[in-house]
Amino acid sequence: MPVQPTANIWHNGKLIPWNDATIHVMSHVVNYGSSVFEGVRCYELPSGPAIFRAQEHMQRLLDSAKIYRIPVPFTCQQWVDAMVATIAANRVWPCYIRPLIVRGYGELGVNPTGVPTECYVANYAWGKYLVGAEDVGVDVCVSSWTRLAPNTLPSMAKAGANYMNSQLIKMEAVANGYVEGIALDVNGYVSEGSGENLFLVRNGKLYTPPLGNSVLSGITRDSVITVARDLGIAVEEHIIPREMLYVCDELFFTGTAAEVSPIRSVDKIPVGDGSVGKITKAIRAELFGIFDGSKPDKHNWLTPVPVR
Repeated sequence: MPVQPTANIWHNGKLIPWNDATIHVMSHVVNYGSSVFEGVRCYELPSGPAIFRAQEHMQRLLDSAKIYRIPVPFTCQQWVDAMVATIAANRVWPCYIRPLIVRGYGELGVNPTGVPTECYVANYAWGKYLVGAEDVGVDVCVSSWTRLAPNTLPSMAKAGANYMNSQLIKMEAVANGYVEGIALDVNGYVSEGSGENLFLVRNGKLYTPPLGNSVLSGITRDSVITVARDLGIAVEEHIIPREMLYVCDELFFTGTAAEVSPIRSVDKIPVGDGSVGKITKAIRAELFGIFDGSKPDKHNWLTPVPVR
């Protein structure tokens, strides 16, 4: 779905018109993929718009920049304030928010020393990411592309370069008639989707691959673990062999874009009885209740956006 432009984008501390947020073709980021970013959602509650886990997202953004040695002249709170200001100025919610840090125009060699850092925040309307997932579940495959090997590109950084791997996983899956692909790590164990973390249910217990299996430290992943434990559901971070995808009782993706999206089949093998499972439904209900304000925000995950 094409991005629908809004009026403003936050750039280096100031709001500028959407069409003015441009970079030079010879920028370091264009030539070498040197960017880190976040995906954040703002929901519409009866009390007004609110950003989900703003602080955690912005801290991960700064962590990603630190891993790649990108100097950032703004604090975590300043980034949160930038998201709030952008949403309030554009008056678009519910929405998806894209904070972005890139290496700009300057030195063209691989060494980015002296290249300026450019910081942006955009927001725009965006609905469901995995269409059809809510009530039925999506059909996925195990990708022939593996996730990033340790000590190559850091999986804990949400970096633009990492998503070249994600594109290969996604395009292959779609070309073969699936909605999404699940990648294995370099050792053949389950890692994650092209842009989502993964959970499975087996005998009433919830499992998810640990960070050592080349997975992003997802904010929604952490939220699901917290909510599951609130509901009395046992959760274990555990190495998962591929065949567990075929014999598990329930399976679902999580992520800011995907939220909580059930999976109906893997490699044309039905997950469980092919319907959305009760644990998946319970976790979805709890999280979506926080998103729409029908359940209390007991973990203080929501940052209100003051609007006139």
